[in-house]
Amino acid sequence: MNRLWLKCFWIVCFGALMPSLQAQNADIRLLRSIYNNRYASLDHGMYVWSQTTYPISIAVPLGLFTAGAIRHDKEMMLKSAEVGTGIVAALALNTAIKYIVQRPRPYETYPDIVPYHTEDSPSFPSGHTAAAFATATSLTLAYPKWYIAVPAYVWASGVGYSRLQLGVHYPSDVLCGALIGTGAAVANHYVHRMLRKHFLQKPQAQPVTAF
Repeated sequence: MNRLWLKCFWIVCFGALMPSLQAQNADIRLLRSIYNNRYASLDHGMYVWSQTTYPISIAVPLGLFTAGAIRHDKEMMLKSAEVGTGIVAALALNTAIKYIVQRPRPYETYPDIVPYHTEDSPSFPSGHTAAAFATATSLTLAYPKWYIAVPAYVWASGVGYSRLQLGVHYPSDVLCGALIGTGAAVANHYVHRMLRKHFLQKPQAQPVTAF
């Protein structure tokens, strides 16, 4: 499974780093198909959806921590730390790749893509998508219930799609952002599980030997 994630990641990265190859042509063709066939009347709604990314990514771990503190629920407070560090890890990795690759935004290369709004940072990968999928995955791993997973991933997928409809990202940007967000959250979950097992596990009582 880990090898599959790694292969997907490098395939997408290769397409972004080598824009002269057919991968770039497929990328812009798919973006044009989505962008040109969109309902422009929904652009503002997609923009609002997109802009919920960072507020929700901050509110989720903060809300868990606050609720845990009010209830004196140590487990909930620990889960808030897990969710928060998963999001931070995804954004740190995503930002590092973004400024190493330095891929121009679609509208900077193709004049027929007229964005709803412009962005200052490089295009690849999508930070909004990485944050959204890190939030959805971290929350689902902390609370593995369908009624949490379904709305979380619907929201995250909507964020990814909104970045295409708004003309600010290529499909490969969004795909790689989703992979980074999900992968970082999963890795962070297992790191937290190991740390909790090592530091919080109660030592077993030693049997008393009668003499």
